[in-house]
Amino acid sequence: MRMTLRWFGEHDPVTLDRIRQIPGVVGIVAALYHRRPGEVWPADEIERLRDAAEAAGLALDVIESIPVHEDVKLGRPTRDRYADAFAESLRRVAGVGCRTVCYNFMPVFDWTRTNLRRPLPDGSFSLAYSDEELARMDLAAAELPGWLAGYTREELDGLFEAYRGVEPERLWDHLAWFLERVVPVAEEAGVRLGIHPDDPCWPILGLPRIVTSGPALERLVRLVDSPSNGVTLCTGSLGCAPENDLPAIARSLAGRIAFVHMRNVRITGAEPGARAFHEAAHPTAYGSVDMGAVMRALIETGFDGPVRPDHGRDIWGERGRPGYGLHDRALGAAYLLGLAEGLGRPFRMPVPGGEGS
Repeated sequence: MRMTLRWFGEHDPVTLDRIRQIPGVVGIVAALYHRRPGEVWPADEIERLRDAAEAAGLALDVIESIPVHEDVKLGRPTRDRYADAFAESLRRVAGVGCRTVCYNFMPVFDWTRTNLRRPLPDGSFSLAYSDEELARMDLAAAELPGWLAGYTREELDGLFEAYRGVEPERLWDHLAWFLERVVPVAEEAGVRLGIHPDDPCWPILGLPRIVTSGPALERLVRLVDSPSNGVTLCTGSLGCAPENDLPAIARSLAGRIAFVHMRNVRITGAEPGARAFHEAAHPTAYGSVDMGAVMRALIETGFDGPVRPDHGRDIWGERGRPGYGLHDRALGAAYLLGLAEGLGRPFRMPVPGGEGS
């Protein structure tokens, strides 16, 4: 396995020089964040991203994410050109040597939280979600994290109206169409696609969400039976629903997991309409996810791809991009390295046994 960390480009307060000092981190997870859904990514910009990583002694291991345009999810007539644009971006990502691409199929919103700095008893601050808080929010005025593009009230109303007639099975049809279009391109280019589960893993605001469970992910990989049609196993996204057995899901998807997000969440409400959770420190005892059991399942099924410690808390006075500070993610990486080593499968290190690697 390879330890990676997400990086948001030259304006990220967590610089590449700091990332390379985290023991065991050998690569970054990044994207062209300024590019809008449906655009073909310029090859020279992807090359500059790779070059920046390599200049810091790191690899560009994963692209997260190439956004899928809403017209594809809605099955509109324009979806062909947007799927073709996605496929061309895949080719260009492969052209710089990056072989893993994460994406999602969540309508309108990406990962969604209702509080970016929930105080925890230890004095740290965490990302949190509550059904009840979401129901009270003015979405046109809110800055929801994970919202890839800010919408005007009119644009948002138009999208909600468009999705009113999209039942889950219809969304599955649109996802199948998309995969049939792009997976052969990924296969030819030598890229593994890893769909990210919906986060949180249930419908929100009346919008359908379908990538929410082990059976859903198994259905996903059957839509196009190719090693290039894979999954990003996110323990936080799936772990916010107590019915998701994460070690069992990892085992059921053996050979089709392209990328892993490891983080812990504490479930504080599980009933529909009152579901709630907050993100916790990575060790098992702090949340509702058995991190050790998940790591054991990955190791025993032969997973050997990129892993990243996912969202961290704000600790030690750090104020930066919510969920993506340096300190708690570095602690998370160290914890995951220890888990794997204790289970007899250490992560690959830049210089085995050396210092300053």
